[in-house]
Parts: sequence; structure tokens; C-alpha cells
Amino acid sequence: MLKPNNSWKWYFDQQHNSLMLHLGNDMVFRTAIPAKFLITCAMQENTFTVEDATAFETFKSSIEHLDLPKPRKAELALNAVAAGRFHKPMMPKSWFFQTQSHGYEPELGEIVTLATETGQSRFIVIENSGSASLCMMAEQEPLSLSSTKEMNYCDTIKVMNDRIPPFVEELHQGLALVG
Repeated sequence: MLKPNNSWKWYFDQQHNSLMLHLGNDMVFRTAIPAKFLITCAMQENTFTVEDATAFETFKSSIEHLDLPKPRKAELALNAVAAGRFHKPMMPKSWFFQTQSHGYEPELGEIVTLATETGQSRFIVIENSGSASLCMMAEQEPLSLSSTKEMNYCDTIKVMNDRIPPFVEELHQGLALVG
């Protein structure tokens, strides 16, 4: 996977109407965040800071166990860093997701599940503001939110924390029955 360094630079590409990250060696990463969701400072050149590198490592270690190809994990981690730094504040859209019976306080980088009436998907927590969390979809298959709306890989949504249960990874162990 990628190793952050001090030559990485964030910039806004007018031609592609996208936030980009120049990774050096003629490599450029295009973020998945629509331009309308970016804060004003994202339109200028910004250095990839120590805080960005720390967030990248946090997200990278959180998604290590997900069943995704390495390039998709790098994409998810970089998009998560970009969202954490440059995403505009948004209002929660919790009505798409099922209410949970207990309160939960997810942590930065934690993998959680969000369930709709038609399915569920894993998300990575980008930010927890106390009562709500900004989450990024970490599944490659789309998630239907309603009959007319769906979420795709690396899309973000803010939801109230009462809709977020922790993700429980099922461990498949080879057990032998003896006796």
C-alpha cells in the first residue's frame, strides 16, 4: 500500500471538477467527493500534513481485514482522509437507516454496519460529532436507501449515532469435531 510522504499535495483540478492528491512520480489520485461537498480551502493547493498521514494510517489499519483488493483499500483510505479534512458539514440523513436499541459512540476509523429496509453495508467512521457520525461506504456493491436512491463505494453520509451498531466480524475457523 502507499506510504505518505511530504511531497504529496492536495489540489483542485478545474478540468475534472475534482479534488486531487498528487502522490509524486507522476501519480495522481482523484477523490470521490463531489465538488459541491468540498469546503472552500479545498479549492487551493494544500500540503498532505502529518495529521493527514496519521489519519491515513488509522484508516488503513481499520480496513486491513476487509475483503477488498489492495488498490480499493488504498482508494478507501485516501478518500476517508480527504473527507475528514475537506468535506463540508452536512445534516444527518438517518431516516434511511434502522434505529438501534442501544446508544453507541463509534470511533474514528471504526468499521460499522448500517441497515436499511432492503439490506446492510459496512461503513468506515470518518468523524463522530457526539450525536452523529460522518460515514463512508466501504462495500463495492451498491446499497439501496430507497426505491430511488442508492449509495456506492466511498459515498459519504451523516447519520445519528442511534442508527449505528458496531460491525461484528464473523470469524470462520476450521474446527474439528472430536469424540
